[in-house]
Formats: sequence, C-alpha cells, structure tokens
Amino acid sequence: MDIKDKLMRMILTALLAASTCLSVAHAAKLPAESLEQIKGAVDKGLRLLRAKQDENGSYGNHVGLTAMVLLAFAESHRAYRADDGPFIGGAVDWLTAQARADGAITGEATPTYNTALAILALQAIDPVKHKKLIEGGQRFLVGFQTDEDLKYKKTDKFYGGIGYGGDERPDLSNLQYALEALRKTDYDANSDVWAKADVFLSRCQNNSETNDQDWAGNDGGFVYAPGQSVAGGTTSYGSMTFAGLKSLMFSKVKKDDPRVQAAWGWIQRNYDFNAHPGLGTTGYYYYLQTAGASLEAFGEDFVPDEKGRKRAWMQDLATRILSLQKTDGSWINEDQKYWEGNPILGTARAVSTLNYIYRAALR
Repeated sequence: MDIKDKLMRMILTALLAASTCLSVAHAAKLPAESLEQIKGAVDKGLRLLRAKQDENGSYGNHVGLTAMVLLAFAESHRAYRADDGPFIGGAVDWLTAQARADGAITGEATPTYNTALAILALQAIDPVKHKKLIEGGQRFLVGFQTDEDLKYKKTDKFYGGIGYGGDERPDLSNLQYALEALRKTDYDANSDVWAKADVFLSRCQNNSETNDQDWAGNDGGFVYAPGQSVAGGTTSYGSMTFAGLKSLMFSKVKKDDPRVQAAWGWIQRNYDFNAHPGLGTTGYYYYLQTAGASLEAFGEDFVPDEKGRKRAWMQDLATRILSLQKTDGSWINEDQKYWEGNPILGTARAVSTLNYIYRAALR
C-alpha cells in the first residue's frame, strides 16, 4: 500500500468515525424510530390542513391562521415552498394581498399578532422575494412598542411592551411573537427595541430581585402582563413562563442572567406536558407550542427536575403530541376556549411543535 492509499484510508476512517459520533449524538436526543414517528405525524397533519384550505387560498379567511399553517408547512421536514403547489402558493398570494400601506399584514382585528405571524411565514417561504413586506411588517411591530414615541416613560409599568394593536395594554403573549418575528427576520440587532422589551419582560416575572413592581413574588415564573395573570391574581403559569424564557433568548439575554435562571427554575419545578401548568386544559396546544419553541431556543437537551433527574423534553413532548393525534390527522382541544376547538388551529400548533422538536433533535 503506497502513501497515497494510506492517506486515503486514514481520511475515510476519520470520516466514518465522525459520522458514527454524529449518529450517536443524534440518537442520544431522539431515537430513529421517534424521528420517523414525528415525520409521519407531521405528514398526516399537513394533509389534513391541505384539505381544509379555502378556495381563495386562505385558511379560514384569517391572516394569523393562514400564516400559522404556512409556517407548519415551511418549517416541516419537507420544507415546502410556494412552487410546491397551490396549497402553499395560493396561501402565500392571499396572505401578501392582506398587506397594508402602514406595513401591517392583517385583517380587521389583532394587527400586531397577525403581522408577526405573517412575516415569520414569509421569511420561512422566501425571505428575498418578500423582503419589502417583511421590512414593512418589522416597522409596524416596532412602531407599536410602548416607548417614548408613544409618550411612555421607562417608569410606566407597560413600558417596552407590544399589545394586540387594538387593546391599548401590551402583554407578553403578543410581545413574544413580535420578538420572535423580529429576531428571525434579522431585524437590527443593535436596535433599542430589545432593551426596551427587556424592561417589560422583567415586569412580567415573579422575581422580585429583577422586577421593580410591588406585586412581584419569587417563584421565577411569568404572567400575562405586569400584575395580571390569566391563572388568577399574579400566579405564574406555563405558557407565559415559556414565553418569557423564549423572549429573553431572542433578546440575547445570557443564560446566567438571574431572570433566565429564575424562569428555568420554575420550569424545572413545574415540568409537565400532560396539562397546562396553572390552566389545566385551557390553551393547552398554545402551551405545548410555546414550550417547544422556548426549549428549542434555550438549547438544552434535558430539563433537570428537583431530584436531579434529567428529563428528555424532546422525547416527552413528542410522545405526548403523538398520543393526541386523531385518526384523520388532526389535533383538537375539547376545551374550546381560545379557539382551540378549531382543528386548523389545533393541528397547526401541534405540527409546529413537532417541527421544533425535530429541529432540536437534529441540531
């Protein structure tokens, strides 16, 4: 064997070793069987969604719902794009037709919520083609932040937040989508929008060390808005705590920040995918989707519990989602509050959750 052959064999051996290590790493996050189950469930869910499309290309004639379905398709393992068929292209055409002169992409109600989801979908489908619409949406979202331009002072408890665009009070649910949309569409990393949002985030957390509001407790969880919780009083609950953690990550707050550590501690103590911590069955698929997005953004493979056990969140969340899929491919919450009895919404949320898990498992 000459030197050239030996060198080639050494290179092949090294590549094989690297490939083996990579496969082991992936298998440690999710076994191949689980990955295949996720792909199968996603495909079945997407077929159900395709069958629900309206003749005009929309889903329910609703911007937010149409955008959410497009995201489910575009971010799936199939990575669907506009040229894959009218079930994507028609939805994109309808969505872009809803753009307004002020940059919003919306119908009659909830313009910030709809715009955030719309630019996320357009970014996933084709960021180059839809660049102007995305930039218009970014400007619209930033323009709704409660800051000095809207005559808010930093001492005002709602400073730095973003609301629905109709309700004058901002909330964490809308802010999380706005921040995710701005981050994922590559909005200016040096903008002060992030620092302003951090002020509002701090005031939504039960962490008196970093929250300057008198109502704040110390369990580390988050609420819907400063001093206001859907779970009652100022009680921390699941979806908002994950929304808070995700928003801190998109604002580029470091993991050793006391707010991040406090939120992570609450999640460890309240780790549960069988119910929505603090709300039971209400907003359940919203909770699962927010948890999946947050945990993917946080970047940890395990959630340690109070006994030191490492909970494999990807497997736990996937197992739960897979167990809830109906025979027709849909996901529906029998608790119909917040529109979760709608199979399009429930299925889009569930598919997106599985997409988060799949990406996290392969990173």
